[in-house]
Amino acid sequence: MHTPVRAPDGQTSFDRRELGVILSLYGRMVAAGEWRDYGISCLRHHAVFSVFRRTAEHPLYRIEKHPALRTRQGMYCVIAMDGQVLKRGHDLAQVLKVLERKLLRVIGD
Repeated sequence: MHTPVRAPDGQTSFDRRELGVILSLYGRMVAAGEWRDYGISCLRHHAVFSVFRRTAEHPLYRIEKHPALRTRQGMYCVIAMDGQVLKRGHDLAQVLKVLERKLLRVIGD
C-alpha cells in the first residue's frame, strides 16, 4: 500500500512516477493542440494538476490526489470543468484513461 507523499512543509504532492504518467498524457494532448498550459497546486490534504486550453481561463480538467481516500474509492480522480468527477480510482494510469479516450477522438477526427 502506498503511503501519502508529503512535501517537507506538510503539503501533499505528486511523486516523480505520478508526474511522469501525468506529463506523458499532457505532452500528447499539447501535441494534438488540445491543451496549452498546466498548473500544479500542493495543498495540505490534496495535490492538483490542472490543465488549461488557454492560460487565463478555468481549468479544463483537474487531476487530483487525495491520500486520505486511498483505502476507500481511491486517491486519484479526474474532475471536469463543471465539477463532475469523470473517473476515480486507485491506479493513476487507469484513472487517466478517461482523458486518453478524448485524445483518441481528437486524433481520429
